Amino acid sequence: MFVPKTDNQSDLEDPCRSSGPWQCSICALENDTGLISCELCGVLRDLSLYFNNANEAEGGDKRRNKHSGVSVLARSLFTPSSPKSKPVAFSDDFKGTKSATGCTQASLDALHKTYMTHKQRRVNIVPFKFDIPSPDDFVSTGLKSSRHLRRDFVDITVKKVMADDDDLVTEKDTNTDPSSAMNLDEAGGSSSSVAADSQDKTLALDNELQNLSLERKTKNKKAKIKKPNHVSQYKPERWMLQGEDQEMPRQLNLAIVGHVDSGKSTLCGRLLHALGRISKKQMHKNEKEAKEKGKGSFAYAWAMDESADERARGITMTVGVAYFDTKNYQVNLLDSPGHKDFVPNMISGVTQSDAAVLVVDASIGSFESGMGINGVGQTKEHAQLIRSFGVEHLIVAVNKMDSVEYSEERFSYVKSQLGIFLRSCGYKESAISWVPLSVMENENLVAPASDTRLTSWVDGSCLLNAIDSLPPPHRDVSKPLRLPICDVISSHMLGQVAVCGKVVSGAIRSDSKVLVMPAGELATVRIIERDSSRLNLARAGDNIAIGLQGIDPTHVMSGGVLCHPDYPVSVSSSLELKILVLDITVPILPGLQFELHIHHAKVSAGLVKIVSLLDQKTGKALARKPRLLSARQAAIVEVKLEKEVCVEEFSAMKALGRVFLRSQGSTVAVGVVTRVHEVQEEVA
Repeated sequence: MFVPKTDNQSDLEDPCRSSGPWQCSICALENDTGLISCELCGVLRDLSLYFNNANEAEGGDKRRNKHSGVSVLARSLFTPSSPKSKPVAFSDDFKGTKSATGCTQASLDALHKTYMTHKQRRVNIVPFKFDIPSPDDFVSTGLKSSRHLRRDFVDITVKKVMADDDDLVTEKDTNTDPSSAMNLDEAGGSSSSVAADSQDKTLALDNELQNLSLERKTKNKKAKIKKPNHVSQYKPERWMLQGEDQEMPRQLNLAIVGHVDSGKSTLCGRLLHALGRISKKQMHKNEKEAKEKGKGSFAYAWAMDESADERARGITMTVGVAYFDTKNYQVNLLDSPGHKDFVPNMISGVTQSDAAVLVVDASIGSFESGMGINGVGQTKEHAQLIRSFGVEHLIVAVNKMDSVEYSEERFSYVKSQLGIFLRSCGYKESAISWVPLSVMENENLVAPASDTRLTSWVDGSCLLNAIDSLPPPHRDVSKPLRLPICDVISSHMLGQVAVCGKVVSGAIRSDSKVLVMPAGELATVRIIERDSSRLNLARAGDNIAIGLQGIDPTHVMSGGVLCHPDYPVSVSSSLELKILVLDITVPILPGLQFELHIHHAKVSAGLVKIVSLLDQKTGKALARKPRLLSARQAAIVEVKLEKEVCVEEFSAMKALGRVFLRSQGSTVAVGVVTRVHEVQEEVA
């Protein structure tokens, strides 16, 4: 009930006040004469002031003695209800009832227009209509429609159509019965009946809310790859073939490998400085910084070891890349780490190489350490790895000959011990060149030796001549493009997405389309660079950097392969291998967990089963399903990879079919892929 405020006295017409203070009939408080309502409880002193006509005022005057100015609100609160009631007529034809106690009962709008003053009659209270649903009804109906209403009112059919851009198009066929009605009391809602058309709108809205999502769900699906054509159908285009009139220098990828501290990085730095690839200013800076840190002998090595960690530890940790020219080749020098902890990084250099230089320390004890006589050395392991990756031509650089006084006897001992092992790895004697030298003394490096202790028994061939005498590597442009990604690089010139690697087959040129595997995404070749020089095209054997566009960077990763869009590389997680077990102490059993390295990809794998044991000379099966494999045994095995990798059978693509297995920091076996299971055949 509305209780008027005391500051509305301008609307009062001739108030009738008695002299002296008056007592409230409710709280019995003595109020001042000027107050028209109780100061404590707000009960009106004179009820007749708020009636609209004389009759009501007269009736109020008659009741004043009985109720003593008690307001309607107070009487409704403090007077007990009575079942007896009488009809009461209000202004504007409103009707209500009045109980025996004097409590008036009517609609809020009737009471408002009757008892409110003129100034306070500005608010127009519209009576609530129960024939339309309220906002609460919409919420309640929507929450319960999936359980109660959908079955009775609506039959919704949702058709999902996947467009080219993977947008979800939803078409709804809604059949409703307009004559249907429902009492919301049965559905847990309002007691009034809701119209059928409003219910239909509510149900449609509820169905739409259930189909909405704040973010698009990632679809777990394989990349859509166009059905590959058979390789026999491939024919190289004319621009891929090098004409006789095109005099392009041949590129030679040369890996520098060997045991730690054998002088690999120093050899590379000294060679580059002698050929003018390192300026005097840069060399002076390296010498100054090396002396300040007490490592004066590392000045040449720091030409390749540029990172702070490599210089602080004094070892090579990543593959360093440099270029120089000879009479016959443009040489891409790949300085590989020698420490056993960084053998996986060393593989990145070996997989790109056409030939290799195996650096051996001739000093007493160091050579034996590299051969594993006094411990586990990397000379043997590196020699096995580069041979397993197809390097057939090897230069053995016997370094630090000055520490043994250029002894011919010491050189012969190194040659005999290491030669036996290299021949056991599959190297031919004619494919091995032996060069004694001293890098620090610059003896027999880029020019014939000048020290008489060395010239007395050396034929005069220096290291640079041995490199220039290597036979040209085979370049296969007759097969589709294959470029294993060595690394994803950051370059301002190449753009946001840039990769580097060696083209193992086919050719590539600017503005051409390539397929990035295993993601199965197309990209456009934006820029091709070699040694910071821009190229229009590159052929098999070229080690290049490529800037790509039109592809998400997350789809490009080391271990992937750029290939021809119509001739994608195979992708699989199950392989059959032909392996050769190395010198191990613990037998290999089914269930062995190891790391499998194939080109630039490294993935965890498990040995599923040993198919057969092979004769190393004839290749014939000696036993079926042997229980284990021991050292120096050959076998056919099946392996299961943790994830899919780009792979080809060795008979089809040698560069993508060579593997080796590592466990607990050591190489346990090397081999080739004989069969690829579960080749991806999903058609776009």
